[in-house]
Amino acid sequence: MPPRALSPSGVLLVDKPVGPTSFDIVAATRRRTGARTGHAGTLDPFASGLLLLLSGATTRLQGRFVGLDKRYVTEIDLTARTSTGDPEGEIVEEHEPPGADELEQRLEALTGVVELPIPAASAVKIGGERAYKLHRRGVAVEMPVRRMTVHELLFHDSDELGIVTLDLLVSSGTYVRSIAEALGGHCRALRRTEIGPFSIDEADAERIIPPEDALARLDA
Repeated sequence: MPPRALSPSGVLLVDKPVGPTSFDIVAATRRRTGARTGHAGTLDPFASGLLLLLSGATTRLQGRFVGLDKRYVTEIDLTARTSTGDPEGEIVEEHEPPGADELEQRLEALTGVVELPIPAASAVKIGGERAYKLHRRGVAVEMPVRRMTVHELLFHDSDELGIVTLDLLVSSGTYVRSIAEALGGHCRALRRTEIGPFSIDEADAERIIPPEDALARLDA
């Protein structure tokens, strides 16, 4: 890779729209800047929100930015489960949504350290192959359970259609789709609003934060 690929160096905060993959955003940024570009965590195509991209020489600092807590706002449809835990999957079960008291109990049970199965349509490797590739071929596998930490789970809204809106602050590696599944539904919409000290409100794909400034925020 030519030396120029190490510059510009820094952190970019990008607001990913629904539709493209995170790797589409990385590739578009690389073409625009001409620099080596990486990420500190991806989003599913159906999700939107904050992506933290590393440009140029800052890609060497990826380990400092991976593993930060993340905040999401999600709409969960409690009337149906899907094969993927999101709107892109097939409906595998339909039912009446839980009542207010039962929903409150389920939400309380999902606060703190929880162990939940990883979604079948995920990038986790099963026997050396990505789980989502196995899922697309119709191969049924028993997904591993992962320990996840839900620091905050705030109930925002609900309606008569069985849709609830939640605001979650979770540890890195937490699947919101797994939480939706545990509640008896699937993610209808998902938006990431924070990664560690970085907020969606400051997203600007044209602005490159100097690495020393970004690192200072991690240590503040």
